[in-house]
Amino acid sequence: MNPLEQILQCGQSIWLDSISRDLINSGELQRLVTEDKLRGVTSNPTIFEQAINHGSSYDDALGALLKADEHQTDKALFEALAVADIRSATDVLRPVYDATQGGDGYVSLEVSPHLAHDTEGTIAEAKRLWDAVQRPNLMIKIPATPAGIPAISQSIAAGVNINVTLMFSLRHYEDVARAYIRGLNGRAEASPGKMVSWPVSVASFFVSRVDSVVDPLLEKNGSPAALALRGKIAIANAKLAYQRFHEIFHGEDFADLRRKGAKAQRPLWGSTGTKNPAYSDVLYIEQLIGPDTVNTVPPKTLDAFRDHGHVRETLTENIEQAQADTARLKEFGIDLDAITEKLQDDGVDAFAASYDKLLAALKTKRQEILANHAA
Repeated sequence: MNPLEQILQCGQSIWLDSISRDLINSGELQRLVTEDKLRGVTSNPTIFEQAINHGSSYDDALGALLKADEHQTDKALFEALAVADIRSATDVLRPVYDATQGGDGYVSLEVSPHLAHDTEGTIAEAKRLWDAVQRPNLMIKIPATPAGIPAISQSIAAGVNINVTLMFSLRHYEDVARAYIRGLNGRAEASPGKMVSWPVSVASFFVSRVDSVVDPLLEKNGSPAALALRGKIAIANAKLAYQRFHEIFHGEDFADLRRKGAKAQRPLWGSTGTKNPAYSDVLYIEQLIGPDTVNTVPPKTLDAFRDHGHVRETLTENIEQAQADTARLKEFGIDLDAITEKLQDDGVDAFAASYDKLLAALKTKRQEILANHAA
């Protein structure tokens, strides 16, 4: 059996961490849904920058947008292109959404990374994008920054599906889970005694980037004990987050909301492409398999796992060892909390840089298209 089908039998959904007009129009996205049981799609500013700025797939659409209104801002042009792609992808995945009664079949669209430290701006943009796409299987991505946490609660209370992104630590996870529950309670309180339509959320916990920072520090220490931890901390960190998920969403904290029909906020493993060539190219899939979770993977990793992935439930294995491994970092002078905070800050900056690069390229393309029209 295709490993991508086997993993679904373990209770985990595979989503694709990529989107482009070519992927949709070629029928490849539909093929992945049909043959590989793909259950969702995620996007971010970097993914859209790569899709729109490389090649000519979007040139005709840009030309049509500029012909309709050549004074549109570069941001408006990007959003028009992105919204069209997201709508098309949600339509491909709508049968999955319907068959799972809203359990899967989602496509994610991120608010501007320049709003990562602006609560009210994030809330407004999340609602605006939600209204623009007009699909029930849309998720709006909001980062788990201090300003993003209250925006998550208020957006959930307003009925917007949310994919919380850029989580790296157990503290991030705890804050996000509590924000989701506060949002659901706020939604219930706004409609006392009435049937509530519950929004859905996932909590995107980034994985491989942790090893990318921790491993060089372990190598710098150089002791056998330190070197033995290479390639283990990111997975251990995620396993501990999964334990916390079970404590919160399968315990009393969520029991009342569960009885009322609200869905648990599933952990989503992000950044699961292997960055270190010394490690297995499917490491961050094989070691993070378990029920009530999502793994969003880049295309190359998806292909690799289909080809040679091995499936068994691994998320609940060796939890005590995971706790010991992360705790032992202090012996080597490695502060995991400080690392994960910086990773979140760096992630916001990286997405903002991609967003700015995208808008700059659109500005150049706009000038070329308008010049050609004038000629």
